[in-house]
Amino acid sequence: HELLWSATAGLGSGRRELSSQTTKQKGLIASIDIAPTILGHLGLAIPADMRGKPIYTGGPLRMVSLRALKARLGVISSRRLPALTWLLATWALLIAAASVPLGRGGARRARTAWALRSGALAIMWLPATQLVPAALEPSRTVEFALLVGLCFVLAALTDRLLAWPRAPLAPAVVAVLALSVDALAGTQLLIRSLLGPDPILGARFYGIGNELKSGLAVLVFTAVAAALYPATRSRRSASAMAGAGILLAIVEGSARIGAGVGGVILVSAGAAVATVMLLPGAVNRKRVLVVMAAPVVGLVALAALDLLTAHGNGHFTGSILDARSAGDIRDVVVRRYGAAWDELHNHLMPLATAVALTLSAVAVWRRERVCAPVDSDPAWLAALAGGLTSGAIGALSEDSGPVLLVVAVFMLGCVLCYLWGKPVTQPDGATSTASGSAVLTLAAQDDLVL
Repeated sequence: HELLWSATAGLGSGRRELSSQTTKQKGLIASIDIAPTILGHLGLAIPADMRGKPIYTGGPLRMVSLRALKARLGVISSRRLPALTWLLATWALLIAAASVPLGRGGARRARTAWALRSGALAIMWLPATQLVPAALEPSRTVEFALLVGLCFVLAALTDRLLAWPRAPLAPAVVAVLALSVDALAGTQLLIRSLLGPDPILGARFYGIGNELKSGLAVLVFTAVAAALYPATRSRRSASAMAGAGILLAIVEGSARIGAGVGGVILVSAGAAVATVMLLPGAVNRKRVLVVMAAPVVGLVALAALDLLTAHGNGHFTGSILDARSAGDIRDVVVRRYGAAWDELHNHLMPLATAVALTLSAVAVWRRERVCAPVDSDPAWLAALAGGLTSGAIGALSEDSGPVLLVVAVFMLGCVLCYLWGKPVTQPDGATSTASGSAVLTLAAQDDLVL
């Protein structure tokens, strides 16, 4: 995979940057854009089978920034897994250091719980913090060190300032806001980041890539559960979960932000499952139909949003609404599932998928035990079920297939690690936390006084 220098003559005036509706990125075009550009320049009709879009000129040509963009995009794929390895290795070292038998047993358990929480929160901060090295474009080692430092410092601060189990609120809100601002401002930080769409692969050039879609769904549903805790099954709780799902679907599906058709499908399905689980009463046929219809309703809403805000040039319009026959739609479906099948055979993905499916089955089977730290709080149960649903539906609807399930299960595992890192209650009644902000005193007759 290579990025090639391209130039045009007779298109616009002066030294300008090139772009197209295919990439929607400054200074970046696709090879399939060349033919329709030439035909349009000659005043000839562009055949319906051509997938590219005419190239257009944008802002002033800045060769320094183009060279920096080319260099950055060339190193993203080789840094993704090593960066995650650095984070996981740091988390493991933190837990090992906290488990050293120094002091009383209660103090050691408190340190270990804090390390478990901090590492989980550090992973949750990754979608937001990855934009910082994307802006600085440092060397490989400096980028890894910067990510580790930012993630763990923010994790420690979040754990100190927000009482358990509310800390996931911060990374979820910041991630959604940061990604939205970057897309609306056109700063191109996401495509330069380690979890961006990776345009060098030629599969996707803009918006929120498959590496983030299901992970963001888990983060947002978790944030709702954290805000509602302790929760009860009620219309208020269900409305909060549904509202968060609608907001995330807009972010992931909007042509100007996420531009992800599959993102709308998986978020709609996950939010519907979580919402139904929070409604009072038993699950009935009507609620099952609501869950099944949610992705379809989401796609209809996306089509309307695409036409209103993207003027017919959005991702959904280009792939589905502009289809001229059933054969065009069939080609889209075949291409997506062909890519998903190829991804399933890629390197260690078969093993990762098998592990994700096994852990998911065990977690569903032992759900009461898994959610014991929050006493099987209905909001947390709903959030975890919604996140798992998003990963499963994403695996069935996106061209990256199993990647979305693996990412969702990994993020759900981090959420559970955070929950199981619940502050430890000492035998004398004092609750040990990283901040020391909460103290419980045992009063007469075993009553608990805060």
